[in-house]
Amino acid sequence: MKGWLAALVLFCLPGQAIAQADEKKIAAALPDIDKLFADFQHDSHAPGLVYGIVANGRLVHAKGFGVQDLVKKRPATADSLFRIASMTKAFTAVSIMKLRDEGKLSLDDLAETYVPEMRGWTYSTKDSPHIRIRDLLTHSAGFVDDNPWGDRQTPLPQADFTKMLAAGVPFSTAPGSRYEYSNFGYALLGRIIANVSGMPYRNYVERTLLTPLGMASSGYAVGEWPIERRALGYRWEEGRWTPEPDMADGAFGAMGGLQTSANDYARWVAFLLSAWPARDDADGGPVSRSAVRMLAEGSNFLTVAARNGKSGATACKQAAAYGFAMRIAQDCDLGLTLAHGGGYPGYGSHVMLMPDYGVGIFVFTNRTYNGGAGAAWDAAVALKQAGALIARTVPVTPLLADGYAAAGRIYDAGTVGVARDHLAMNFLMDGDADSWRKRLAALKGEVGACRTDAPVTATGNLSGSFTWSCEKGRVAGTILLAPTATAQIQEFKIAIKAP
Repeated sequence: MKGWLAALVLFCLPGQAIAQADEKKIAAALPDIDKLFADFQHDSHAPGLVYGIVANGRLVHAKGFGVQDLVKKRPATADSLFRIASMTKAFTAVSIMKLRDEGKLSLDDLAETYVPEMRGWTYSTKDSPHIRIRDLLTHSAGFVDDNPWGDRQTPLPQADFTKMLAAGVPFSTAPGSRYEYSNFGYALLGRIIANVSGMPYRNYVERTLLTPLGMASSGYAVGEWPIERRALGYRWEEGRWTPEPDMADGAFGAMGGLQTSANDYARWVAFLLSAWPARDDADGGPVSRSAVRMLAEGSNFLTVAARNGKSGATACKQAAAYGFAMRIAQDCDLGLTLAHGGGYPGYGSHVMLMPDYGVGIFVFTNRTYNGGAGAAWDAAVALKQAGALIARTVPVTPLLADGYAAAGRIYDAGTVGVARDHLAMNFLMDGDADSWRKRLAALKGEVGACRTDAPVTATGNLSGSFTWSCEKGRVAGTILLAPTATAQIQEFKIAIKAP
């Protein structure tokens, strides 16, 4: 246990390549963000709410509002235990990725390889493919959307699930042809994890993810924790709260049964965020960084959607797709985002990650289907507007530095001939040496000599942008290298930069 916790500290510590959020600016934005969640808790009639902000590899802020139970009136805190519903699915997906890393399965394996009861199923059309593990992860296995039904299946005994599988199920669409959210599909992933690992799904996740990450207050059998620690679930109906019955751990736990606290869940969020960017330093997590980044591999079933929250009314639309247990979207303000909600009898939750900045926000409530997505996304926008989100700097590789230096020599000399050994084979085919001489002469005639030793900003390992200060103005440009072993310039663009 101590060894694993030491590893946790290593991968949570911010390194040179890890994005650094400005914690002073986060702190300055907290009064407004606290109000966002306080208002949501009040307006949505949630008995209790806890939210957290993870940055720089740790929980930098957590706050509770209301109570975790309506009888004893215990306050909701960062140690209160909430069921997080479908946010459980990410633990299932990462477990699958761990088994894949260990060579025990492939994402393109047929699910029936590991769940033999599926072999006799009748598909909707004769030419439909059989279901792959990948299809289950991305909700494209052909099953019907089953949120109301699936949530209530959590305590289903394993023997009854086996009987259900043996009887077969009807299909909504042909496997692999469409996205349709399926809790049933994630229950199947739980069965695959159990059959491949040789232990119950719950035990596998607890041993391989929760324990290594130090999540000692998290698990699936909610009755194992004293009621004094638990946020009890309620339904708001006809102007009053009604207690929701507890659901025991069962065959559908893989789709939504996990219980955790804000202090524990922050460790999970920090672990996920630590997977970005790809880098060569020690990989100390229970699952490889490259496997975690696969959560962001969206399916082909793209949508264009408004951002959650009040800011979504005026923000540009997101391009989004479901990845592996995460909704993946490119946001015009926040960059790459990974998000997922959780709706459950008695509980609602939401998490959103911003890997470009190394920041995550999550929220738990103890009211049925009361996720808080709008408040979470509005909080992220508030952090952005406060200047607290600092984008990761891409390091300049030796190849890029070499190519950029050659580009500077070209401008200084007024001819590409001085760097002919740095020109890719296409360069002079796309613009001959005489044309380049005339173009450079015209540019230098307008702005004069430039400081071509100004730093280049890497946009990738083989590309970058720059701005040169000149005698009579400024020049902006980009450089793109070819995929060759030495620094070969395939494209070089420069132009006068407007004041």
